[in-house]
Amino acid sequence: MGKDTCYHCGDKCVQDYIVYDQKNFCCQGCRTVYEIFSSNDLTYYYDLQAAAGASPKIAECKYDFLSSEAISEKLVEFQDEEIQIISLYIPHIHCSSCIWILENLNKLHKSIFSSQVDFPKKRIRISYNWQTISLKEVVLLLTRIGYEPNISLDDYDQKINKKEYILIYQLGVAGFAFGNIMFLSFPEYFEVGEFWIEQYKPLFRWLMFFFSLPVVFYAARDYFISAYKGIRSNLLNLDVPIALGISVLFIRSSLEIIFDWGSGFFDSLAGLVFFLLLGKFFQQQTYSFLSFERDYKSYFPIAITRILKDGTEDTVPLHYIKKGDRLLIRNEELIPVDGLLLLGNARIDYSFVSGESAPVYKQPGDKIYAGGKQLSGAFEMEALKSVPQSYLTRLWGNAIFQKDRTNSFRTLTDRIGKRFTVGVLTIAFTAALFWLFIDSGKLINVFTAVLIIACPCAIALAAPFTLGNMLRIFGHKKFYLKDSQTIERLAQVDMAIFDKTGTITTAKKGTVSYQGMDLTVAEESLLKNTLRASNHPLSRALYDLLAEHDIVTLDEYQEHIGHGIRGAKEDGQIKIGSATFVGNKSVVSNQNTAVHISANDEYKGCFVFHNEYREGISNVFNDMQRNMELAILSGDNAGEKSNLEALVPLGTPLHFNQKPEDKLDFIAAQQQKHKRVLMVGDGLNDAGALAQSDVGIAISENINVFSPACDAILDATKLQQLPSYILASKQAMKVIQLSFVLSLLYNVIGLFFAVTGQLEPVIAAILMPLSSISIVAFTTAATYVIGRKLE
Repeated sequence: MGKDTCYHCGDKCVQDYIVYDQKNFCCQGCRTVYEIFSSNDLTYYYDLQAAAGASPKIAECKYDFLSSEAISEKLVEFQDEEIQIISLYIPHIHCSSCIWILENLNKLHKSIFSSQVDFPKKRIRISYNWQTISLKEVVLLLTRIGYEPNISLDDYDQKINKKEYILIYQLGVAGFAFGNIMFLSFPEYFEVGEFWIEQYKPLFRWLMFFFSLPVVFYAARDYFISAYKGIRSNLLNLDVPIALGISVLFIRSSLEIIFDWGSGFFDSLAGLVFFLLLGKFFQQQTYSFLSFERDYKSYFPIAITRILKDGTEDTVPLHYIKKGDRLLIRNEELIPVDGLLLLGNARIDYSFVSGESAPVYKQPGDKIYAGGKQLSGAFEMEALKSVPQSYLTRLWGNAIFQKDRTNSFRTLTDRIGKRFTVGVLTIAFTAALFWLFIDSGKLINVFTAVLIIACPCAIALAAPFTLGNMLRIFGHKKFYLKDSQTIERLAQVDMAIFDKTGTITTAKKGTVSYQGMDLTVAEESLLKNTLRASNHPLSRALYDLLAEHDIVTLDEYQEHIGHGIRGAKEDGQIKIGSATFVGNKSVVSNQNTAVHISANDEYKGCFVFHNEYREGISNVFNDMQRNMELAILSGDNAGEKSNLEALVPLGTPLHFNQKPEDKLDFIAAQQQKHKRVLMVGDGLNDAGALAQSDVGIAISENINVFSPACDAILDATKLQQLPSYILASKQAMKVIQLSFVLSLLYNVIGLFFAVTGQLEPVIAAILMPLSSISIVAFTTAATYVIGRKLE
């Protein structure tokens, strides 16, 4: 760091600069930020990247509007008695230092609980105690440390997205200049005679120069900004060789005009920038299309129970919910939309949203927020808005639930990119030195062509386009993945573990019989209303089977995962679950799944389920057994052992009477043996096992059981396609590897022609985006073929 530059932001220090702690600062703001970081033991910020900060511009009155409760309510994503969550757009986020300091805001203020940065979108999600720090104070804190957020109340997200139009403007400017420069170059191309030389040659050349200025300083500015930030961070990123090539062309061409050496390379320069931006525009549009298609995950097959005006219940997809709808939220169900609690008491777990595990108690009339999970019984609510299309997708990807996993292909792409720039610069300077002694007239063309043709965009595009397209294809096949990295992990699994009840069995087709004493009307009503609050597959099956009864609000409801449920109303209580749970240890296990009932601590009998296995499940086991080990973990007794043995391949381990923690421990033990484990469960009792596994897939019927712990949700009707989905994931990885090979082949061939002086810069600029487009076309076509095989 030079003596004349600011230690915090890197700007030049003028005469009145400030010296503090033996360091120079350009202004009082930068010194204050350094003091804040230093006093809170956050100076590691400067170790990550020198001069990474921005000079803060603080105008406190600018954010007075945030003191208004009505205004802040529009911006706040979540609020309870203590926690408020806000998502802000911060344009200055640009490097690892930014991420590090912004995710350590809790060290700057004790009232901030956590902060998570979404680097590609330049957004930060902050959870804080709004009783001790206001939204305005949070924004001012960000501003003081140089990260002023961009806040707009009306159409907040849409205004941010308008920045995407800048690329279109840049492309228009480059295209306009390219066309005019080419037109002005025609006399030189066709060697027009004396009339041209004497009167109009200087004018045309200077016009070309002026047309090139907006191309270099506006249309191409992003390449220079990115290259500058990379160099300042001691990192040669992928835009360094591009910016260097543009600079060489512009400086050399300007010198030729000024000293009348020739007409320069303004046509090549404008063409280069135009085709670079055209390639970037194509990539952006294609990837935006894939991102839009990925939003289809918001429609994964999870439904909600809507109460109609006549009191009947109807199961509908989430996106059918409208403002004013009356909804039934059962135990363990996710609240899909903000609303008002109408009937029943709620005990809500908001850890999915805020990370805070302590339940929040709500009473009728209270406002409740989307993303919470009901923990005790059922309640009715009124929707205050429709379900945001991408809300559950964002919740699913919450950093709280991200697992610490390495991404081999992303690492490979990054590794290639870092080494690629160094290699390209070495080849460019070596080739330039060679032609300096052989034919100096070719030096500029060779140097520039090498820098342009060797752009590694095609390498960088292979993985995101392949995986993004596979996400879209899987979504259309009712297989919904949390992110593209799940495809990579799915391709690597070598052991599959299946739950039984609700996963490989279905209660819809099974037959149920009752064995025991008859229930009174009051007991059956209490049983019906207790089952109404539960989301377990067997509870849902029994609820649909029993006769209609008046809906009542339970005084008490408890669900003991893996054991049973208990409901109470006035003087009556009922227990539903295993024989041990309901208090009868003398019951002999039969050969089928049984749900036992006791009323007021008196054993009544049991409902016996004759298991109906999902169609084609035996073929699923046989297909998967060819490439991986299998195991069955069931919470039921061993009564189904003989039936299961007939379905699974010989020697498949079958484990019964497994509690949720037993399943988790079993998976952990397999992982210690270096197994990559796939867990397939029902998403309710198996949440811990799904989270522990390398890939957790929740099988979904038409119930609203949503677990952010899982990596994928598979429609129950598509379970027989699971082996095909795993095979498709493996094929997608092969497409990426082949794309890497093709990209490197392009660069080797292109570099040969560039180094030997057989390639003009403008031709290189045309070929560079064409190589990227060809990779995108290849990955799209290859994944389309993979998708067709899934039919």
